[in-house]
Amino acid sequence: YTTLFRSSYFTRKGNRRGKRRYPGLYPGLMVLGIHERCTPGLAAEISLLAGMLGSLEEAREVLAERGIELNIKVVRQITYRFAQRARTAQRMMELDFGSDIAGRRVAISADGGRIRLREKKRGKKTAKGRNRFRGAWREPKLFIIYVVDAEGKLERSFMPIIDALIRGPDAMFKLLHAYLSQLNLTQADQVLFIADGATWIWNRIPTLIKRLGLAPEQVHELIDFYHAVEHLGKVAALRKNWPVIQRKSWVRKHRRLLLQGHVEKVISAVKEICCGRNSSAIRTQRDYFVKNITRMAYKRLREIKMPIGSGCVESAIRRVVNLRLKGPCIFWCKENAEAILMLRCYWKAGRWNMLKNMANTFVPEAYA
Repeated sequence: YTTLFRSSYFTRKGNRRGKRRYPGLYPGLMVLGIHERCTPGLAAEISLLAGMLGSLEEAREVLAERGIELNIKVVRQITYRFAQRARTAQRMMELDFGSDIAGRRVAISADGGRIRLREKKRGKKTAKGRNRFRGAWREPKLFIIYVVDAEGKLERSFMPIIDALIRGPDAMFKLLHAYLSQLNLTQADQVLFIADGATWIWNRIPTLIKRLGLAPEQVHELIDFYHAVEHLGKVAALRKNWPVIQRKSWVRKHRRLLLQGHVEKVISAVKEICCGRNSSAIRTQRDYFVKNITRMAYKRLREIKMPIGSGCVESAIRRVVNLRLKGPCIFWCKENAEAILMLRCYWKAGRWNMLKNMANTFVPEAYA
């Protein structure tokens, strides 16, 4: 049987904005989840391929092999509007993460990647009337929330939460706060914030902890151990008169001291060699350890079986950002890059069905 459904088209009165018309909509179709003239299932499939594959063109080719012939512009529009609806729904609705974190141990890590944005440049247009642009390097901020078991390994029963923005650290921490509030983080047994030494992260974590209402005995802050060892390597490399064997021996010795919880001894050792031509650079490395001395409790965290490395977020940066948005001659508009980032984050986190439900929710504000 075929059921006919008639839906009226609505637009603003006096629907012109200069030479352009105001976009209208079909409310009846939106109630059914039909946007951009395609069904929810087709929109989700197109968006999944756009985020999963290397480019929109690859997504179009795969769709063509399945018998779905679409113009590249149509693929682009459906993908970006799908991500826009999902982001709007995320701000408006209570999310279902499928698992409770009460009494569990939660780790939160953040880091930044590198992509090139297409930013309009002032001045004359090209001979063809196009705007000139500069390909500025910008840092998308990404975070990951995951649960670890009694042995400090990733808990498979809780799929991680990954998301990213390009709008700056304040916007990213606002988004992170929204996720953690909906997770009821105060019910967790232990909460670990782990990252490298980036000041944009650690300057904002105390405010985040206060806003979430976490107890001091519940929270741990930790500098990634392997970044700390990297700084030890930089100190040794600045001693130009040392042979290679002596540098490696020095790094190994003080790496063990860090693991054993003797951060003060490491700082004293760096101060002892802070002389000569590279003394200023060595002092910079010394200040790194002094500033983060309270965030290097590796012995205590190992005793309670919590992770001391931020490999999860480093891997997420590579899989989400580098393998999709970063490459030779690839330039992005900021809004489009954030759309692909969101699709990619949810797919890599194993939460695609959650994103699909968000995007297919009736959200009229997405068309405001």
